[in-house]
Amino acid sequence: MRRGERRGAGGPRPGSPVPAGKAALEEPPEGAPGGRRSTESEVYDDGTNTFFWRAHTLTVLFILTCVLGYVTLLEETPQDTAYNTKRGIVASILVFLCFGVTQAKDGPFSRPHPAYWRFWLCVSVVYELFLIFILFQTVHDGRQFLKYVDPRLGVPLPERDYGGNCLIYDADNETDPFHNVWDKLDGFVPAHFIGWYLKTLMIRDWWTCTIVSVMFEFLEYSLEHQLPNFSECWWDHWIMDVLVCNGLGIYCGMKTLEWLSLKTYKWQGLWNIPTYKGKMKRIAFQFTPYSWVRFEWKPASSLRRWLAVCGIILVFLLAELNTFYLKFVLWLPPEHSLVLLRLVFFVNVGGVAMREIYDFMDDPKPHRKLGQQAWLVAAITVTELLIVVKYDPHTLTLSLPFYIAQCWTLGSVLVLTWTVWRFFLRDITLRYKETRRQKQQNNSDQGNTVGNTDRHAPVPDPAPGPAEDEQEGAPALS
Repeated sequence: MRRGERRGAGGPRPGSPVPAGKAALEEPPEGAPGGRRSTESEVYDDGTNTFFWRAHTLTVLFILTCVLGYVTLLEETPQDTAYNTKRGIVASILVFLCFGVTQAKDGPFSRPHPAYWRFWLCVSVVYELFLIFILFQTVHDGRQFLKYVDPRLGVPLPERDYGGNCLIYDADNETDPFHNVWDKLDGFVPAHFIGWYLKTLMIRDWWTCTIVSVMFEFLEYSLEHQLPNFSECWWDHWIMDVLVCNGLGIYCGMKTLEWLSLKTYKWQGLWNIPTYKGKMKRIAFQFTPYSWVRFEWKPASSLRRWLAVCGIILVFLLAELNTFYLKFVLWLPPEHSLVLLRLVFFVNVGGVAMREIYDFMDDPKPHRKLGQQAWLVAAITVTELLIVVKYDPHTLTLSLPFYIAQCWTLGSVLVLTWTVWRFFLRDITLRYKETRRQKQQNNSDQGNTVGNTDRHAPVPDPAPGPAEDEQEGAPALS
């Protein structure tokens, strides 16, 4: 395929028929427009088109019509207005999801099935509409509206302080001197590891993941005067988070990326595999990528890529901060299912968005278009930030401590200075040196040409003397 997990223009869709007896190598001829990039893997597909891959638009429409007819004709409508409102909203969302799963445009991924990714695209639309609805409510009404989702919500919650006693070994506690460490080992420790493992699979770059991980810890240091939840011990920040949970998750993610880049992507229809072991292996591999693309961000190669990578890091950090601030302003307990569902949502849409951003950056076409999932993720992140700003502007406007502001100012100046030097001053200097070198070379070539002309010029014959003139003018003797 032209792109690792997306069918190329005019190319066969994964699972589409190909001539019998021929394995389809999903790679256009070398030199053809839109050919496979050097970072993409080769894909072999026998082109089996089973029931699993066929469109079922009429089947879904028929089932949906039957369900709506049953509710309309055979079921008695309850007289509970609140219940009917909830059920009507849920039914409307389900109908929209059915339409999107069958009719929405495919994204870059095709495994385990394109409908799976179309489903999450439609969930993105529903979530963005929900956020916009919350944004247009008053602070009180927005918080109380969540009672329709869960009656336990809408109540102020105390924030847990992770700081306090930061002694790793507490000698005063003879029963358990390491009690401070055990107190920090809650359910968020494996969540950190799993989260960074999945983020590494999204970003596919060790440096970018490490920068995001370290910068978020600096953000927690900087914003702990706004949210007590950010107050943690130094060893909780740098040892448990950065080195153990985040670092181990990034390491395992990079090893998985290495395996995926070396894996052979050869696909056969399930019924074309003779052994049961091969069939089970094929079913398991259905949940792995159809092919693989190794991301090469190269942020220092151009100003456009540098700004794009900085924007990706900014959006990642903003989405992380939104997790904590939304819980704070909407009064959501950390262990509530809505918080977990939001994280599951971003795990599924984040990978697609990152692939679309990478394709957008590498697309040579002059009129590029950002992918639909990337567009929605950016819109969702900004809308969440606007909700936080509207619902609790007082917390966000708490001024940074002076030394924190100095550190961020210094860091911003250093990044800006490096950007100006790398993409403006350095280029000007290199162009000036190259122009000067070419001028010197041209002058040297001209001097060598003049020297060679003087050396090889013909020597004129000497003028004839008087004796020679007399000899030439004397008559010849007979």
